[in-house]
Amino acid sequence: MTIGFDQPLYVLPFDHRSSFASELFGWNGTLEPEQVARIVAATQVIYEGFKAAVAAGVPKQHAGVLVDEQFGAGVLRDAERNGYLTVCPVEKSGQDEFDFEYGDDFAWHIEEFAPTFCKVLVRDSPEADRTMNQRQADRLRRLSDFLHREGRKFMFELLVPAARTEREKLGAANVFDPRRRPERTLLALLELQGAGVEPDVWQVEGLDRREDCARLVAAARRGGRRRVGCIIRGQGGDAVVERSLVLSAGVPGFIGFAVGRPTFWEPLTRWRDGRESRAIVVAEIARRYARWCKVFSDSAAGPSAS
Repeated sequence: MTIGFDQPLYVLPFDHRSSFASELFGWNGTLEPEQVARIVAATQVIYEGFKAAVAAGVPKQHAGVLVDEQFGAGVLRDAERNGYLTVCPVEKSGQDEFDFEYGDDFAWHIEEFAPTFCKVLVRDSPEADRTMNQRQADRLRRLSDFLHREGRKFMFELLVPAARTEREKLGAANVFDPRRRPERTLLALLELQGAGVEPDVWQVEGLDRREDCARLVAAARRGGRRRVGCIIRGQGGDAVVERSLVLSAGVPGFIGFAVGRPTFWEPLTRWRDGRESRAIVVAEIARRYARWCKVFSDSAAGPSAS
């Protein structure tokens, strides 16, 4: 199977399982059935916003949702029926070390929902806990081998946090991002490739310089991996997200984005509190998602460049 995915990819992620419970609703511990139903309803509001954006002109063939099985099984099935791109996470939510949400049954769950992409979120710093990184790499290689053997696409969301000693040395948290993150991300990517982990799409945190984006693409596509794509993980305020999209879109090999919280979190809190109607919130989520799609597509390098 040829590794890679190089078509435009505009993802609306809302697989925020533990965050939905604890941060959006303030719930901890085992959820009651009515609490689960409330989170499921929240995911449906976000999904309706996504569908409204596509109906209003976002290219359907490039539009995707990233949602988990626990709270978004209905969304995944409906999205597949309607021809949207689907992305489903396989990692346990809310923990530092990657492990499978469903243990050794991960393959059954993947086959049950047959998403366009299986996604992992991994925290991997080459200068952090080497033992943990190795355990993660072993599990990730197992998943990578399975997905490519079965002809399924693999999306890798790579977070590279500063080690505690680095944070203490550097002081302000934001010092790490522009000065250290690009190099750490590149090193982590290379180490994962060396461990036999072969994503079709790398999802990375926002980079501040075009040359850092280009270096990352070159590493992702080295050694015959010429179709592998990169997408930017949008976070922060609207201006920060927009800048990340504009910057990455101009680099051949960056094919899109995954922007979640900046798209839906604020409108969803108004729905949660009953301050705005469902219809108004759906329209606002649609507007925000469509805006990111337009910003990226308008800023993208020409089709011949990638």
